[in-house]
Order: sequence, then C-alpha cells, then structure tokens
Amino acid sequence: MRNERNFKRKPGRKFGDQEEREERRDAAKKVVKKNQSKIAIEPPKYNETEKSVIKDKIRLNRFVANAGICSRREADKLIADGEITVNGKVITEMGVSVSMKDDVRYQGKKLNAEEKVYVLLNKPKDYVTTVEDKHAKHTVMELVQDAAPVRIYPVGRLDRMTTGLLLLTNDGDLTKTLTHPKYNAKKIYHVFTDKPVFANHLDQLAKGITLEDGPIHADAISFADKDDKTQVGIEIHSGRNRIVRRMFEHLGYKVVKLDRVYFAGLTKQNIPRGKWRYLTVKEVTRLKAGMLR
Repeated sequence: MRNERNFKRKPGRKFGDQEEREERRDAAKKVVKKNQSKIAIEPPKYNETEKSVIKDKIRLNRFVANAGICSRREADKLIADGEITVNGKVITEMGVSVSMKDDVRYQGKKLNAEEKVYVLLNKPKDYVTTVEDKHAKHTVMELVQDAAPVRIYPVGRLDRMTTGLLLLTNDGDLTKTLTHPKYNAKKIYHVFTDKPVFANHLDQLAKGITLEDGPIHADAISFADKDDKTQVGIEIHSGRNRIVRRMFEHLGYKVVKLDRVYFAGLTKQNIPRGKWRYLTVKEVTRLKAGMLR
C-alpha cells in the first residue's frame, strides 16, 4: 500500500482528515512494503522485563470474580450478604472500588485477583491459535509459556498457516472489545497470491462480494508492490473464519502466504518471527479506551 490514493474503498466511504490520512499513509508504508519479512530487525527499544499490567482500582465485584471463586453476578450477592471484607471491614454496598494492595477476604481467606497481562506475539506458521489441541503438532501457547504466571489465551484466531500479530491476555473485557464486530478493530494483512491479481478484482473486493456466509468488503486495498501484482495489502475489520483467504479464493486466487502486519493499532516492529513482547501501559490504556484503529 504505497499511499492513500492507491486504496480502493467502498463507495461513499472517505478517508478522514489530513492528520488521519498521514497516519494511515505512514502505517501503510511501514507494514506492507516489498520483502518486509526480510528487513533486519533492530534490537528492541523497550524494556523486555516491563509487564504491561494495569493496576488501577477496580470494582469489588470484579476483583472477587477475578479471584476465581465465582462469577461477577454471584460476587454481587456475596457482597450484599456481607460475605466480603476489605481491610477488615465488611462491605455490603455496591460500587465500591479496591486496588490490588487492599486486603480482600471471603470467609476469612484472602483473595488474590489476577494481574492483567498483555502479550503480543509474532506468530510463525504451523502453530494453531488454541490453548490446547491434541491433534495439533504445535500451539501458540508453547511460544509464550514463560510470559506470565497466570493463564493467558489468544484474542481471536489466525489459522495454522497464517503468520503475524496475535495478542494473548487474561483480560476478558478487552478480549470482548477486540473481537466484537461493532468495535471495528482494524487489521491489515499482507497477501501473497499464486498468480497476479487483476486491478478490477481489487475494485470488486473494495465494493463488496458475497460469500456463503454473507456479504463482505475490504475497508481498503491496494497492491503492496507496484511491480509485483501477486502482493496485495488489505485492510479489514471482520473476524470471520479464514475471511481473507476466502475473499481471494472467491475470485479464483490461492493465497500462498498471509501475514497479519497490523492489529488494533499494534505493529510487528521489533518483534522477530516466533518472538513476543509485553504491551506497554500506554498501549493497553489506548486499547481500553477503544482506540482500535
């Protein structure tokens, strides 16, 4: 995707203001340039030991639920029944907030709410994005087994042969936000096809096609390399199963390589294939604020 003028967009959709156009153009240049995967990776500029854990105060019912003893709704009942104490005081009113430093107890036993962990993985091929799969040779959990003392899980899915960005966390609320269609989390893929793609087919994908599970269109699309028509950059927010591969297959192309290079404002910069890093607190805060583009 060389610049915004190359994008084919759905009729009636416009790029935003000048600042947005510049941000999109800069992102596009970084994420789908020719032979991107061969670019040397610079040493990470972040502190790899920094955990992206948000330690703001949270509602007491959420704290209790995060401790794993019950659901949030059941936690409300425990609080109303006077079963929960905070720093030695019985709490019965709703809406009370606590921090990780507070002494929260149920039946005299101290509760420990899990700290939230956010791990960004550059997934290699031949790994499935499931926590467990007895039929799979490898799962992504093998690659992040040392990332956290708590259970984390993938946000959404990438099929076995698709590479690129995959977020793993134990933050259920953020996972729901990132995977729900209404929040339009932006994804950009670098697509390699088995034969040159016709320009009019890019137009078709931008305007919309109909697959067996309904209509779909690319939010933006262009050739990733003007001299190689087998490389396409496509922006999409749908999370439907194998959606990018199926869009190209519908028009007679086989996707021989597929790499997710952008996800909800996150890129693969400084993450070699098969490696991971923690999100920074700034990145987590932005995601929690709904800034997913």
